[in-house]
Formats: sequence, structure tokens, C-alpha cells
Amino acid sequence: MRHLKRWCIAASILLFYACWPTDDDDDVNIDPIFQSVYEPVYLSRANLENSILLKDPEPIVNSGKIYIKDNLLFVNEVRKGFHVFDNSNPQNPLKIKFIKVPGSSDLAVRQNMLYINQATDLVAVQFDLNSTELTVAKRVKEAFPVLLSPDGFYAYDIPENSIVVDWELKRMNQ
Repeated sequence: MRHLKRWCIAASILLFYACWPTDDDDDVNIDPIFQSVYEPVYLSRANLENSILLKDPEPIVNSGKIYIKDNLLFVNEVRKGFHVFDNSNPQNPLKIKFIKVPGSSDLAVRQNMLYINQATDLVAVQFDLNSTELTVAKRVKEAFPVLLSPDGFYAYDIPENSIVVDWELKRMNQ
């Protein structure tokens, strides 16, 4: 019985010592390094703040959320902007304009004010259908978190005064 106790104590000490970190362990990285298969698309803060434009209609490529306000239909082009349709006849909506908003993902409409999530900013944009003009009424900087990649990673080494507005699939070297 005594020998069994001694063996258990010796084995416990050896096991404890084997798990104790040493100076040599600093160079060993046992955690796998995970990287996104996407790379961030940046826009400078100055360019972001001047990037909302009213353009002629464009084809829908990657649609997101849909919004209806009176006779207007807004379709999000994910991280690119919003397609605007005249929805007076729901059986045949007519393309009116495209609102270019890099980094956009969401929209709310109240009266003639559009509230847009543009990357990290919340932007209030006044939209006049009769004159088809856009006016940025207010911008709340950094109201939203930084845009994550589609596979859940944050951008690192973001250039100074730059904002992540999109993510693109990395080109693989073959």
C-alpha cells in the first residue's frame, strides 16, 4: 500500500512538472492561425462622407432587404446602395434611380428622410422624388460597429482615417 501511495505522489509530481511552462515554450505556437478568405475594401473617411450619390438605375446584382414607403420601393444592393422603384403599380414597378451608398446595409424611411446604415455611420438623407435630389442632412460617425468579413473576422491594420465598406474574396494563387 505504501508503494502505491509513493507511485501516485511521484506520478502526480511528474505530471504537474510536465505541464509547467518553460522559457522554451514561448517560441511554440500551438494555436492554429485562422485567417479570413476575404480581404477588406477601404474608403477614406473624406471619400466616405462624399460618396452618397443619386445615379441612373442599375441592374440588381446582389439584393438585400426591401423597403416600401408609399409608392416607393427600395431594394438594397448589399454594401453598394439602394435601387429606387416607382411602385404605383405593384405588378409592374418601374426603376427610377439608384442611390449609391458604399458600405450600406440597412435603411429606414420616415416622411422624405432616409436613415441609412453606411459602414460605421448613421446617415440621414433627404430625398425629393419630384426633383430627384439627395441632401445629406446629418451624419453620426461610428454609430455602428466595424464591418465584419462574411466569415466573421475583423480587419486589422486599417489605414489611418479609413473605413471598411466591403469585403472581397481573396484571389488564390495557383
